[in-house]
Amino acid sequence: MSHRSLMLCWGVLLCAAGCSPAAPTGMGSGGATGSTPTGAAATPAKKDKYTLAVIPKGTTHVFWKSVHAGAEKAAAELGNVEIMWKGPQKEDDKDGQITVVQNFITKKVDGICLAPLDSQALVPFVVEAKQAGIPTVIFDSGLDDESNIVSYVATDNFHGGKLAAQQLGKTMDGKGNVILLRYNPGSESTAQREEGFLETLKAEFPEIKILSEDQYSGTTPESSLAKCEQLFGKFQKDVTGCFAVCEPNGRGMLGALENLQLDKNVKFVGFDPSEELVQAMRDGKMHGIVLQDPVTMGYKSVMAMMQHLEGKPVEKRIPTGEYLATPENLDTPEMKKLLDPEKFGE
Repeated sequence: MSHRSLMLCWGVLLCAAGCSPAAPTGMGSGGATGSTPTGAAATPAKKDKYTLAVIPKGTTHVFWKSVHAGAEKAAAELGNVEIMWKGPQKEDDKDGQITVVQNFITKKVDGICLAPLDSQALVPFVVEAKQAGIPTVIFDSGLDDESNIVSYVATDNFHGGKLAAQQLGKTMDGKGNVILLRYNPGSESTAQREEGFLETLKAEFPEIKILSEDQYSGTTPESSLAKCEQLFGKFQKDVTGCFAVCEPNGRGMLGALENLQLDKNVKFVGFDPSEELVQAMRDGKMHGIVLQDPVTMGYKSVMAMMQHLEGKPVEKRIPTGEYLATPENLDTPEMKKLLDPEKFGE
C-alpha cells in the first residue's frame, strides 16, 4: 500500500471513531448500550405533560367513583397530568381488565395505576408494561409478584378485617355463631380482610363459633343476596352475627337479613359504605362499617407515579388508613367524611 493510501485509511478510521454517537448516560438495563449494570434504575426524561392510565377493578360501585375523584384531584394539583380512567364494568371481568391494560400499553401512556382484579393473572401484563417502558403503581389490591411495580398504595386490609372481628365480637358479647361472606377468588384485598377477620375472631373470641367461612358471594349485590339467602336458610336458627367484606356483598347481606326478618336479631358488620348501609346502621340493622379512604388512595397513587416519572424516590408501600364507623361515632366530622366521600362527577 502507498504512503498516500495509508494516510487516507488512517483518516477514515479517525473520522469513524470521532463521529460515532456518545453512549447515553443514566440508562437502565434496558438501555440501548447495555453499559450500565443489570437492574440499574433508569432516569426518566421530564416532560411538559404526562398521560396516566388509572384502571379500577370496576366502574359501577361507589368506591371507585371516589378513587377517581382522588386521582383527578392530584392531576389538578399537579397541573401537568391527564388522567385516562377506564376499567371493566363488572368486578369479575378479569379478561376485560387485561384488555384495558394492553390497550393502554399500545397507546404508550406514561404510567399505569392499576387495581388488579386478580393477584396472579395481572402479573404478566405489569411485566409487559414495564418492558414497553411504562411503569405501574398498584392500588387497592396487591399482586403476588411486586418486583416489577413502582409502589403499592392501599388500605391495610388485614387490619381492616381485624377491626371488623373486634367490633362484631364486642357487639355479640363474645359469644354466638357467625357467618363470614367472602367476596371473589383472586381478590387480594378482600382475601386479606377475610383472613384478618378469621384470625382475630378465633384468637380473641374463642366462644364464638364460625358457622360458615368458605362461601363466596360474587361481585354484585344480586349474587350476594342469593348466596346469603342460601346461607341463612341453612343456618337461620343458629346465626347471631355476620361479616360482609365489601360494599356489594354487604348490600346483598342486608337485603337477605331484611327479607328473612333477621335484621333486628343478627349482629352485622360490613366493609365500605353506601347510603343504604349507613341508613341501616342508623336503623339498628348494622353495628359497624370498616372504612377505607378511597379519595386518598386515588390521590396518592397518582402522586406516587408522578414522583417516579420525575426521578424521585417512592416508598414501596404507601398506606391510606382504615377506620371503624359505629352507631355511636357515625356523625363525627371524621366519620361523615369517610362515610360519604367525594365522588367524581358530583
